Amino acid sequence: MALKKKITASSIKGLSIDDQRINDTEVSGFHARISPKGVIKYYFFYRFNGKQRNYLLGAASSMTPAQARDLAKEKAGLVAKGIDVHFDRKEVQKAEIANNLKLGTYLEQTYLPYLISQNPKTAHKAYRNIRSSFHHLLDRNVTEITSWDIQQWIVERRKLGRSPATLTYSINRLKAALTRAVEWEIIESHQLHNIKLIREDNTRIRYLSIDEENALLGAVKQRDVLVRNKRISANLHRLERNMPLFETFENVRFVDYLEPLVITAMNTGLRRGELLGLTWKDVVLERGYLTVKAENAKSKKTRTVPLNNTVIDVLSDWKEQNPLSEYVFVSSEGKPLTDVKKPWMKLLSDAAIEDFRFHDLRHHFASKLVMAGVDLNTVRELLGHSDLKMTLRYAHLAPEHKAAAVNLIG
Repeated sequence: MALKKKITASSIKGLSIDDQRINDTEVSGFHARISPKGVIKYYFFYRFNGKQRNYLLGAASSMTPAQARDLAKEKAGLVAKGIDVHFDRKEVQKAEIANNLKLGTYLEQTYLPYLISQNPKTAHKAYRNIRSSFHHLLDRNVTEITSWDIQQWIVERRKLGRSPATLTYSINRLKAALTRAVEWEIIESHQLHNIKLIREDNTRIRYLSIDEENALLGAVKQRDVLVRNKRISANLHRLERNMPLFETFENVRFVDYLEPLVITAMNTGLRRGELLGLTWKDVVLERGYLTVKAENAKSKKTRTVPLNNTVIDVLSDWKEQNPLSEYVFVSSEGKPLTDVKKPWMKLLSDAAIEDFRFHDLRHHFASKLVMAGVDLNTVRELLGHSDLKMTLRYAHLAPEHKAAAVNLIG
């Protein structure tokens, strides 16, 4: 049965389990409760927008009746001003959670499951990119990550030669993760909107000279010979020890995906993502063309790219080697490729070619077309440029056409 009296140290001491509670006579709504186990806590009861609320002030073991009464008065004053103190308490708890939430924990326990639910194919790639790029921030509280942290990171990465596009990709991945945290009300805001990104120099045109092209193709062939010799050596070693032999390369043209990939890139101008996203359903060798699907294209538009005899020959043999694979370019285990940076860099080193990205094979393709007299609009269509301005970067490679145009009025 509830008692009604002033809550004091003596009245609290005399409170029994049968009494259940004491309603204070001085402050309306202030009361003390005793649990079946004998634990006493102070509460403040109030109504807000027609709903009953019971706000926990604290335990009798950690505060005096006078302290609890003063806190009840404070909360009563807030309610009188139209503030729901129960909701305010939730906001405090939410802030406490946010202030103690590590980036690594948030990514693993909250953001990764969300990414998987949206797109299982790309989820882990985005997750790994954030973790590897910002590993120094994984133990930092999410609310403490500042734009200055990222700006410093940009400076250090640029010193290591990372391209603006690579840095922008990683920053956008982290920004997307934190923006979701705001949308889910895990944190109130983040500071990454203020980051100044470095613009890529889109005027840069790097293509291979005749000597460099020959060196690159020569390095591809030399790599083929080395891989085959290593396989022969490994099998001789295993044969001497009665171990199962590795599959030989005796009856196949290619030792792996790299040569078909490089040849196709040089002769189609496809972007890396477009190449790695190609499936055999997209390639019609009999009619000599392939289709870049909108989902893999930067412009988000489907386009058809004709294949020359070199590519048809290479892809025909490569398909014969991998009759069961869905994707065109797969690893030796038959899995779709996600990155080719390591073998590509080794290839450039072997060919003694400097300052040449895999993406520059696309520039090489376009440059050769323009220098062969192909008009810029056709080049634009083949590259999948949405705007002719992008293709005009190659115009200077056909100076004889400019001279011919001027001579028409001379």
